[in-house]
Amino acid sequence: MTKPLPAVQLRVPTDEDAHAWHRVFDDPDVMEFLGGPAELSAYEEFTARQRLHDARLGYCLWTLLDSDGEVVGFTGAQPWPAEKEWGPVGEIEIGWRLGREHWGKGYAYAAALATVDRVRQAGLPRVVAMIDEANERSIAVAERLGMTLEETFPLPGGTRHGRRYALALSGA
Repeated sequence: MTKPLPAVQLRVPTDEDAHAWHRVFDDPDVMEFLGGPAELSAYEEFTARQRLHDARLGYCLWTLLDSDGEVVGFTGAQPWPAEKEWGPVGEIEIGWRLGREHWGKGYAYAAALATVDRVRQAGLPRVVAMIDEANERSIAVAERLGMTLEETFPLPGGTRHGRRYALALSGA
């Protein structure tokens, strides 16, 4: 029997969420594929940028809350940064990040489904997910969503590879 998905809530990140994200993600396992834990100032800038995305685009990386209103991570979509020297500039990337204690409970998939619904309602025709090939958990979420592998490529630094998954949203 399939376990029911946990209830999730999404909200536009607040100033306070910068502190919550910093606390929840301050773990080498959580940040293994993202360069390691970050300083609070990085999350202050990150949450401010997400509020701007929401105001301009109608979507962002939302704060992910459990049924009790506790911050468990984030999920959502944002434009791939044009200033990056690699990756799918011009594409909208969906993503999810959870605190370690919330892994394996269905939150990432439930959050990803909510994200797909919201970006489809916002009129996006397609989204991509950029995932380190060693990140088996995120690959499993992308594949469970029905995303298809479009490309495998070397990541900056040259020692690892990434995968670009895509999902068409129009007409769905």
